[in-house]
Amino acid sequence: MEDIDNKLADLAKEIAQKAYAPYSKFRVGAALISESGNIYTGCNIENAAYPATICAEDVAVFKAISEGETKIDSIAVACIDAESDSAIFPCGLSRQRLSEFNTDYVIVVQKDTFKKYTFDEILPYDFKF
Repeated sequence: MEDIDNKLADLAKEIAQKAYAPYSKFRVGAALISESGNIYTGCNIENAAYPATICAEDVAVFKAISEGETKIDSIAVACIDAESDSAIFPCGLSRQRLSEFNTDYVIVVQKDTFKKYTFDEILPYDFKF
């Protein structure tokens, strides 16, 4: 499992290079693996009208779900432009979106290392019907 975690972390950093972030200069990448073993990536896409901006995690989720996936095992998130050494976690909206697809783990990438969290650690009280 550690091999796949490393692969997801590397892919998240790589795809962050493709982010469209002309306003914030905050380029984020995400890579997820679905229950079926397929990998999907996404980068943040900004817009001059900020509410139209889409998070990297959401792009990866949208790609996976549009291909018929229904369960996300793990997702890695990396920001290549962070000025601090602080971890970059998915925002609240992205966390709730990930909860919809029963995500097990979130891998937070920091430069050359990463830390894996259970989904319950980052969103202990998600909204469920």
